Amino acid sequence: MEKFYITTPIYYVNDKPHIGTAYTTIIADIFARWHRLLGEDVFFLTGTDEHGGKIEKSARDKNKTPLELVNENSQKYKAVWEKLNISYDKFIRTTDPLHEAAVQKFIKKVWDGGDIYKGEYEGFYCLPDERYVTENELVDGKCPDCGREVQKIKEEAYFFRLSRYKDAIIKIIENGLIIPKKNANEILSRLKGELKDLDITRKSVSWGIKFPFDESHSVYVWFDALLNYLSALDWPDGKLFNEFWPADIHLVGKDIAWFHSVIWPAMLLSAGLEPPKRVMAHGWWTVDGKKMSKSIGNVVDPVEMAEKYGADAFRYFLIREKPTWDDGDFSESALKSRINGELMSDLSNLIARVLTIAEKFSGKIEGNKELEGFIDKNKLAEFFDNCDLYSALNLVFDGIRRINKYVNDKEPWKLKDGELSNVLYNALEAIRITAIFLKPFMPSTAEKIEEKLNVKYQTIPDADFKEFTSRVHRGENLFNRLV
Repeated sequence: MEKFYITTPIYYVNDKPHIGTAYTTIIADIFARWHRLLGEDVFFLTGTDEHGGKIEKSARDKNKTPLELVNENSQKYKAVWEKLNISYDKFIRTTDPLHEAAVQKFIKKVWDGGDIYKGEYEGFYCLPDERYVTENELVDGKCPDCGREVQKIKEEAYFFRLSRYKDAIIKIIENGLIIPKKNANEILSRLKGELKDLDITRKSVSWGIKFPFDESHSVYVWFDALLNYLSALDWPDGKLFNEFWPADIHLVGKDIAWFHSVIWPAMLLSAGLEPPKRVMAHGWWTVDGKKMSKSIGNVVDPVEMAEKYGADAFRYFLIREKPTWDDGDFSESALKSRINGELMSDLSNLIARVLTIAEKFSGKIEGNKELEGFIDKNKLAEFFDNCDLYSALNLVFDGIRRINKYVNDKEPWKLKDGELSNVLYNALEAIRITAIFLKPFMPSTAEKIEEKLNVKYQTIPDADFKEFTSRVHRGENLFNRLV
């Protein structure tokens, strides 16, 4: 059986889930569901990143212990993923004892290989991003990523020989590690300069995994966090690790592509492990044309959107509204327009009118497969293989419009007997197949369609025209017009 291992980043629990984290996780869920439909053995990993100085400070400000804070906030992520129908196989937390043990074991392996040494860091530190910043990287004296103030510090640290792996990393990236290519080119351009060794401990941070060779140091939160992709598989001796490593897709926002495509492969090479097959870096969302900000008050709450419009409509919108690699803008008005257009007018109305006629038809439903191939299954698979979910969903809705045109042209409400049987056969089989292709994107909607058609447990091999022998039930509309 084919294996498929996909991961989201583990989310930093200093904040609650928002549209960005929801987008990443929904994309991962779509891939996981697609590969399950193909009959593959899938492992879908997500979780929370729970160490570091930022957690320590936030807990102190809230008069809580760090453990109390991370226990509380990690549950928020689980609750949101349940609301959005996320079908993960494991939810990992970096405070899990098994993860902490794996981190220390990994560090010992890299240490034994001579890739860790003691030194001193002097420079600037951005607490919100938990990262050191060189003077050349500063923008107007502030962090280049978040634009906030940095602290000038000097402290003892242990370093990982990242520079040793520069040539190997360049080769891996040139061989197609990063999707899309524009992100790969950005990383390669950055690698043309000097690649400095990475400081992997913090003496000033106590809330973290203890560095095994010097417990006055804690492991740098990124060096700790990246290892979740191994510890979740019970590395080094676990059955899951032997089955699923290397990861097929590490799904990330483009802002953390560097960590996953440079630092992470170097860590793996140092430990004698295979790098991941692909790092997929998606674009960002603005809201009503502006960057999301608590001070502006435009942070989109995924739970609110799911409760207001339905989880499937929210999932559909995030994939349908923009190409996966590009930045896009979220607005409720655009979401309503999509619901009233493709979901209500195209999909819901199609099913309602076809099933209304089919319910009343007492003859045998059979026909000549006029609509066969209305969605190119091979083209759809190609889009998934190329990690292009936007084009995949477009193709499905192109197919839905083809069914609508067929029904409009044939005017089944005017037909009887064999002619009506043929049109109903084509429309119902096409709708049945549409439900299969919608399953990764809109799982609840697909299930409702299958219930109306009285069919179950469909997978990709079922997405061909067959006999239609079910008795259908129109039931309620899938979607209704919003005002």
